[in-house]
Amino acid sequence: MPSLTVKDLEKLQLQHPDYRMELVGGEIIFMSPSGLESQEVAIEIAAQLRNWVRPRKLGRVSGSSGGFRLPNEDGDVRAPDVSFILAERLPRTTEDYAELVPDLMFEIKSKTDSLTKLPQKIQEFLELGTKLGVLVDPRTRTMEVYRLDADKIVLKDEDVLQVPELLPGWELPVLEVWAPEFD
Repeated sequence: MPSLTVKDLEKLQLQHPDYRMELVGGEIIFMSPSGLESQEVAIEIAAQLRNWVRPRKLGRVSGSSGGFRLPNEDGDVRAPDVSFILAERLPRTTEDYAELVPDLMFEIKSKTDSLTKLPQKIQEFLELGTKLGVLVDPRTRTMEVYRLDADKIVLKDEDVLQVPELLPGWELPVLEVWAPEFD
C-alpha cells in the first residue's frame, strides 16, 4: 500500500471537513467523535489552562482539532485533545499544521479509546520533545503524568496537577476537571 503524505491528508480534509483525521506512519486515521464526557473533560482542562496562560501571555492552548506536523521520519500529523505551546516557540499562530510538538499535551480517554494506544501516542510526543504528557481517564478519575525517562505519576481526585517547568504557579485540581452532575 502506498504511503500517504501531508498533502494527501490536506486534500482529504478539504473533501471531508467534518471529519477529524491524523496521519500516522503513512496512513490516514479517521477519528470518530468522542462521547460527551471526554469532551467535557477536555474543554474544562483547556479552559483552565487558557485562563492561566492567556492573561500572562505564556503561549498558546489548542483543542483536539489543532494538528501538529511531527518532526519524525514519517512526517506524521497528530492532534492531542488539549495542547500548550510556549510563546517563544510559536510567537505567531499559523493557519497550517504547527510544525513542532507541543510542550504540554493531554489525551482524554473516551469509551472507544485503547488504553495501550494513548500512552504510546504520549510517549511518541515525549520522544520528539514534548516536556509533559497527561493521560486523563474519566472512568477511573485519574491522571497519569508522563515525562521522558521518568516513572509515570498517577493523580487522583485529592491531588493537584502542577507543571512548574512550564507553568510555574499553575495548579489544576484533579477533582475540578470531571463532568458535573446535576441532581
